[in-house]
Amino acid sequence: MNSEGRVKEAVGVATRDAETPAHAAPSRPPAPPPRPPAPRFRPLPKRERLSHERRVLVMALVAGAPAVIVALALLWSRGYTPKVLWTLTTIIVSFWLGFSFAAQGRVVRPLQTVSNLLAALREGDYSFRARGGRGDDALSEVIREINALSETMREQRLGALEATALLRTVMSEIEVAVFAFDPEARLRLVNRAGERLLAQPSERLLARTAEEVGLADILRVADDGTPHTLTRAFPGDDGQVRRWGVRSSSFRERGVAHQLLVIGDLSQPLREEELKAWQRIVRVLGHELNNSLAPIKSIAGSLASLLTRTPQPDDWREDMQRGLMVVSSRAESLSRFMESYARLARLPPPRPREVNLGALARRVAGLETRVAVEVADGGEVSVRADGDQLEQLLINLVRNAADASLVTGGRVRVGWRRENDHVEIRVEDEGRGIANPANLFVPFFTTKPGGSGIGLVLCRQIAEAHGGTLTLENRRAGPGCEARLRLPR
Repeated sequence: MNSEGRVKEAVGVATRDAETPAHAAPSRPPAPPPRPPAPRFRPLPKRERLSHERRVLVMALVAGAPAVIVALALLWSRGYTPKVLWTLTTIIVSFWLGFSFAAQGRVVRPLQTVSNLLAALREGDYSFRARGGRGDDALSEVIREINALSETMREQRLGALEATALLRTVMSEIEVAVFAFDPEARLRLVNRAGERLLAQPSERLLARTAEEVGLADILRVADDGTPHTLTRAFPGDDGQVRRWGVRSSSFRERGVAHQLLVIGDLSQPLREEELKAWQRIVRVLGHELNNSLAPIKSIAGSLASLLTRTPQPDDWREDMQRGLMVVSSRAESLSRFMESYARLARLPPPRPREVNLGALARRVAGLETRVAVEVADGGEVSVRADGDQLEQLLINLVRNAADASLVTGGRVRVGWRRENDHVEIRVEDEGRGIANPANLFVPFFTTKPGGSGIGLVLCRQIAEAHGGTLTLENRRAGPGCEARLRLPR
């Protein structure tokens, strides 16, 4: 065979090796389909597809094949000695194969690195980082994004672990029993309060059914998701029958629906709320007694000093009679108010009747003896209201205004006027004004030493019970505060 024939044969072998992978089977015509009952031929397996790595290698070999073929053709056509020909042929083929495999590695290795990073992320290991993300090419950008994703997922996992630890701590420390059941009504979660309630550790309770732990009836009752109350005894409560609050809700864990059951003891909170309610009633009653007894005490002291004067004034009998009438009237009104309050344990409903605002305002102004109360006459106006409750309201407002004016030496004014279908009663003082208007009607909030913080709350309740409103704000025309009571005519 001459040199030209050997070159053609080598080129043909190289081309066939480049185009046909080592594991590929030679193409053969498909075997005929088997015929029953005994097939003669077996069907051939389907040809496997090339992997990504081998496709890259084949593409690199195919890309370099034309240049190698041309180089070998020119080399073998020059008539060199066999030693030179085979040496140069070996060098050319070696470089061709070496660069092809190097190109395959440059493409495949970054993909393997990315695959390893994604596998680590899938397994929950966020500590891996890829190198080579400092360039401006597409591969560096992909590596930087994967590293940033790993850092973000690490922070989110850390936050989730901290939130889970906090939730477990809270569930362990709260005094409410918490149970979680799966769709088969098996217990999957219980906190310490639940263990104490059932008098068993969680190791014995978990994976048991609601029937086995004695909560099947409660689980059925609370299945509608609304709060319920029940009276029964639990093993961990020494067999004492108590009132319990039960609430149920649902949640999903890994796509599976679970039912959350919360059981809380209502006996102790109810007793505490009952005690607080009685304390509030006593404080309200004490507040109203003090507000009414203070002017009675002042008038009684004035009458006592009047009796001890020598010589007595000519009109001492009229003064005595007026003072005793005020004391009797106020004591009778207070007695009715307290009787109704004690009987109902709340603000009694108003018993409306015709009330003359002018006479009421003058009577209330006369009860305050610490400062002079000016009465701005607004004409003859009558409203249908409970006179005792309305008087109690005005006494509180006037007393508060007097307390504020005593600090600055200011005055107190009481007035009223008609406004379409309403009547407005104003009580103004010249004190320092309101420092914190947001807390005026908060129960038991007070800025006065020894105050109870109930007076204004009671005043607003009386106003609203009559279909009216009560507002307090700082005066615009000068220092002090202005209380406005609006009642329907």
